[in-house]
Amino acid sequence: MTDSSQRALVLFAHGARAAGWAEPFERLRDQTRARLPGVPVSLAFLELMEPRLPEEVAALAAGGVQDVTIVPVFLGVGGHLLRDLPALVAQLQVEHPGMRVTVAGAVGEDPGVLAAMTAYCVGALQ
Repeated sequence: MTDSSQRALVLFAHGARAAGWAEPFERLRDQTRARLPGVPVSLAFLELMEPRLPEEVAALAAGGVQDVTIVPVFLGVGGHLLRDLPALVAQLQVEHPGMRVTVAGAVGEDPGVLAAMTAYCVGALQ
């Protein structure tokens, strides 16, 4: 296993009952994969869809991944990112003590993402 395969990126989304809800997240995962050859990029959910975050990280650990970065694909920080995700990360650190788990900020909090969303909203008037 090469050093690049020791790292992984997990896009973390809420999940929904409607199967089609995941399609934009799957496209985001696929586009991110294309930009990161050699790095496993996956999508995991908090609830209602599979895989859930603990199962996805367990699969990555079984494949030799030692460093996981979780990117919350949420517009803002609310209860799920303030309470649920930290509890999941604490569980992951107990279950995979040799693994480094890093959590990025919510996607929607990034200035570049906000600028792109602003441009989209302004363009909606065109």
